[in-house]
Amino acid sequence: MSAQLQVQGSADWPTRRRAVAGLLGTAGALLAGCSQTSQYLSSTPAQSPQTPLAASIGAGQVKAGLILPLSAAGNAGVAGQAMRNAAEMAIAEFNNPNIQLLVKDDGGTAEAARVGAQQAIDDGAEIILGPLFAQSVGFVGQVARARNIPVIAFSTDANVASSGVYLLSFLPESDVDRIVQYAASTGKHSFAALIPDNPYGTVVEAAFKQAVTRRGGGQIVALERYPHDKTAMANPVRSVGQASARADALFIPDGGDAVPDVAQALTADGVNLKRLQLLGTGLWDDPRIYSTPSLDGGLYAAPDGVGYRNFSARYRARYNQDPVRTATLAYDAVALIAALVKTQGPQRFSQQILTSPSGFTGIDGLFRFRPDGTNERGLAVLRVTTSGVQIAAPPLRSFGGGSAT
Repeated sequence: MSAQLQVQGSADWPTRRRAVAGLLGTAGALLAGCSQTSQYLSSTPAQSPQTPLAASIGAGQVKAGLILPLSAAGNAGVAGQAMRNAAEMAIAEFNNPNIQLLVKDDGGTAEAARVGAQQAIDDGAEIILGPLFAQSVGFVGQVARARNIPVIAFSTDANVASSGVYLLSFLPESDVDRIVQYAASTGKHSFAALIPDNPYGTVVEAAFKQAVTRRGGGQIVALERYPHDKTAMANPVRSVGQASARADALFIPDGGDAVPDVAQALTADGVNLKRLQLLGTGLWDDPRIYSTPSLDGGLYAAPDGVGYRNFSARYRARYNQDPVRTATLAYDAVALIAALVKTQGPQRFSQQILTSPSGFTGIDGLFRFRPDGTNERGLAVLRVTTSGVQIAAPPLRSFGGGSAT
């Protein structure tokens, strides 16, 4: 999708990669709009603009607030600038739709986000896009709710979602549910799990237990939390390793800096990893995972990557630098409201429209908002190989009006 975001369904309708920084409420703690860590951040330093950034983008009649940490220090500011670029790119690729983005810089703070939201609404914004950090989402949500204005935010902390405050982000819960669902569909029903002892692990553990319970006959035979320290992880790894004889799948939802160490420790304890189906989340989208032979054949859930690669090529051509991974969220948010303005009339941003069961298709594939503000994504299941990633199961192309899983 380059020129527009597709609205699923008919024209008169209604008839979606880490501790996850979105769990952290302050600007000093990485990013709050991604469900992974390093691969969502650019290795390219932010480039200072040659001219001041415009306070608005586009010249349409329908106004939308866009709240980003443009002046925040470090990675947060890099993400904010890239997301602003992506929003601008969406306007251009949609052939100048009838929308105007009122850009507000929150500097990575909740109070500035609140002020920015209030200013945007006072200036006529019908919907708010952003902010990025979880704590800021809460402040913006309060302001917008008082004026019956919907919010499409970028945090990965599902706790800040609510009716009218929708999260267009990569939620860890979606990764977990998709990979457990796929494993169960291939006959895996006894699960062991080694989960990082950090905020991301806390979210993933709860989602994992719920996902296994939802699959009839599924059971968790062992689950341990571990710190990322080779000595300290020895006991939990040994405990799960001993119980793994009763499992047919092993879930390790961590990133490329830790999973190879966990696999090495399990192998040293005599666990035959080739007997188990290894499972992960989107954090496995990391070259360090692919280059670890013992993880060959492991499976994880994530977007299939085609849309992002195409988006990145267009972004590089336009801005002469790589985007951060979260830039697609801003692009899709702008493309979504542009499509709704074009096709849905006065009710374009109503709850009924925004939570259509059919959903939308963006850069990273199919997604839809739930009435509680969280989202579902039509993720692919990807297989780790020493030569890279392979698609084990394609992403969903349609929700069909029912559950995404």
